[in-house]
Amino acid sequence: MSNQPPNPDILPPPPHPSTMKAWLYSNTSGGLENNLHLDPAARAPPAPQGSQVLIQVLSASINPADYKVPELGLPARLYIGTPASPGIDFCGRVVTTGPLARHFREGELVCGAAAHPIKFGSLAEYTLVTADQIAVVPEGVKVDSAATLGIAGQTALQSLEGYVNAGDKVLINGASGGCGTFEIQIAKQMGCHVTAICSTRNMELCLRLGADEVLDYTAEKDLVGTLKTRGVVFDHILDHIGTPAEMYYECHHFLKEGGVFVQVGASSMTTQAGRLAWPAFLGGGRRRYVVLMYKPVQRHLVQLGEWLQEGVVKVQVDSVFEFEDVVKAFEKLRLGRTRGKIVVHVGKDKGNNYEPFGIGM
Repeated sequence: MSNQPPNPDILPPPPHPSTMKAWLYSNTSGGLENNLHLDPAARAPPAPQGSQVLIQVLSASINPADYKVPELGLPARLYIGTPASPGIDFCGRVVTTGPLARHFREGELVCGAAAHPIKFGSLAEYTLVTADQIAVVPEGVKVDSAATLGIAGQTALQSLEGYVNAGDKVLINGASGGCGTFEIQIAKQMGCHVTAICSTRNMELCLRLGADEVLDYTAEKDLVGTLKTRGVVFDHILDHIGTPAEMYYECHHFLKEGGVFVQVGASSMTTQAGRLAWPAFLGGGRRRYVVLMYKPVQRHLVQLGEWLQEGVVKVQVDSVFEFEDVVKAFEKLRLGRTRGKIVVHVGKDKGNNYEPFGIGM
């Protein structure tokens, strides 16, 4: 018999559920949030097979992809399957696993994200994902913080890893959002100099997260012109906004040859299409252009969890909504003015504390 004391972060799992509370949609006409309804007895995910893991969701964080992908039209919804629950990010407890995922223990606190919107998303009491999409939450890391790592944390890391080295200068357009707030801190952790672009109200936040300097786009009459006056000084550019439209087309004036302009997000899908299709000899961009596609990478989740545990990266939580207020959470997300992440409390848990607002570990 083991003499090891019981791990307080591992709790006995509930029995496999047949029904659950879940936010569902079957249509997205007029906006996802206008088609959501809360079903108190929705069908729960089936028993996990192979490398699948059934997770009792405690907190979820929402992302633009949660509504943008289902709103692409009928083919997207047919691929996801309906009725479906939105939500990709989560933190929760393992209920049970398939035979190829038994290295995760029942009751263990884990976090992660599905690779894309799925039928049994995280805005429900239970979600079903594969073992390579989750990692154990390190001791001391709060549920709400862990719930934000899946999309925003991993995307931030993937937008920098393999592109930058210590001493590089990184420019982040849209630095105060959910992903940008991670990017500032991760770039600093990698030894980079960070210039953040944000609005006046978010300048203090970006500086507090570690940005070396901040450009206020609301005070700049010609943001691209201001960047051009600096000369070719940046090694890497991350763009979450897609505006000003000429930023990419003129970036050879301030992004070094060999540098990469990474489109992490944009307000319109046509931004990426236009920048990809317009050739340089007709006035298009003269630097390498990459549209970043998030993918779940377990080692990235592990690294992010370690950074949170060590306190070198902190989560900026814009706001927290209770499960009954999911529609309000999406309404706020769609405004595009969040300072960090929006978190939704889905389930109750006795083994780990939640946190309300602001920066937490």
